[in-house]
Amino acid sequence: MSEKQMKEAFVSNLNGTTVLEITQGLCFPAFCILCRGFLIIFSQYLCSFSPTWKTRFLIDFVVLIVPMVATLTIWASFILLELLGVIIFGAGLLYQIYRRRTCYARLPFLKILEKFLNISLESEYIPAISCFRVITSAFTAIAILAVDFPLFPRRFAKTELYGTGAMDFGVGGFVFGSAMVCLEVRRRKYMEGSKLHYFTNSLYSVWPLVFLGIGRLAIIKSIGYQEHLTEYGVHWNFFFTIIVVKLITPLLLIIFPLNKSWIIALGITVLYQLALDFTSLKRLILYGTDGSGTRVGLLNANREGIISTLGYVAIHMAGVQTGLYVHKNRSHIKDLIKVACFLLLAAISLFISLYVVQVNVEAVSRRMANLAFCIWIVASSLILLSSLLLGDIILSFAKFLIKGALVPCSWKLIQSPVTNKKHSQSLVPEAERMEPSLCLITALNRKQLIFFLLSNITTGLINLMVDTLHSSTLWALFVVNLYMFSNCLIVYVLYLQDKTIQFW
Repeated sequence: MSEKQMKEAFVSNLNGTTVLEITQGLCFPAFCILCRGFLIIFSQYLCSFSPTWKTRFLIDFVVLIVPMVATLTIWASFILLELLGVIIFGAGLLYQIYRRRTCYARLPFLKILEKFLNISLESEYIPAISCFRVITSAFTAIAILAVDFPLFPRRFAKTELYGTGAMDFGVGGFVFGSAMVCLEVRRRKYMEGSKLHYFTNSLYSVWPLVFLGIGRLAIIKSIGYQEHLTEYGVHWNFFFTIIVVKLITPLLLIIFPLNKSWIIALGITVLYQLALDFTSLKRLILYGTDGSGTRVGLLNANREGIISTLGYVAIHMAGVQTGLYVHKNRSHIKDLIKVACFLLLAAISLFISLYVVQVNVEAVSRRMANLAFCIWIVASSLILLSSLLLGDIILSFAKFLIKGALVPCSWKLIQSPVTNKKHSQSLVPEAERMEPSLCLITALNRKQLIFFLLSNITTGLINLMVDTLHSSTLWALFVVNLYMFSNCLIVYVLYLQDKTIQFW
């Protein structure tokens, strides 16, 4: 076998891991982000330590990225212990913050909690959604390189036909996260007026993706880079899937009300699954038009990528509905608690539905993006989002205890109910309003496309220069951490210099 064939075989014919293990791995970064907030409060406001932008970058990288790398590699078998460890560490920090509180020092805990529940919140962006997008981006960036090294557990790699691999969540989570902040959600007036104008703008927004998709295809084919054929097909790639999703969803939102996106998502997944079960569609995906696995013709060559876009359209619509709900209920701490609890209950209900579907209909299949796959992606996304929202509430409580506490990419606290925009602004401390968001989370959130492109390019370069298949554990760990450090630092510096690439 050639080196290319060996690398392709190394990531093929795998069956994944349990849903529980992946869920635990997804929740771990949420607790890391919470501990990061506690550390910032404790160090800066209780130990009089004022970090520079370099120190802030290092703190964010060590607290968020390094643990994620370890979780996907050398600590992969100890995820539950890692969760317990970070929870205990965070609880210890919160206790120390509570003991040294500078606000309501003489009030009992219940009185402090009562006052906390009456505060209002303010933020340019919803921190939980920003963190969700950063976690999925960082997770994907780590996995696409680490999977080529032996230290990456094979059960975390993409599954061949059925099963749940950690990497199977990547594209689905990316689609869900992007949908929560799409223009239709953030600026509903964007859809008002001429439907033709709205659709034309949507068409225009995908041209950079067309360029990137074609460019990736040309580079991969020209250098003979290894490919997992059954992932998307011969020519298809992630960018083409996103293009189709961005072309279909505006048409659906022209026809159906925006706040009924969940009905569209449910309808697409159910009809698609019925087509898989009662027509020859499943046979076409698995074996081609002639039943022998042919790759002759555009459809046969890319059948997985083309047909599975239906599942990703459904995931996008579910993300749109979630984004609408979260953006609508975010002005008060009590509202945030209700949103977090509702999303948590929705996630639990979907996990129960996933079990029923897998037992009675069909198991999760990334290759087909079937009903079970869509339910799993949405349920996993909601459990991550609800964990981040609950973390926001706990971090807000810690900030509430320390006068003037500032944590980048977190809610700003308003001490009385908001009556109008002008009044609420005056209640936010001047230092807090002027404080720049010098943090890695904000940088990765605002430069997500640059980070994704950079990660793909550097992954390819490393694979061409390093013998990944025969690398030792220590060397592989060093390479993956250096790769993430370099990519994160470049994006962070670009963010500080306000350099951006914006297509929509």
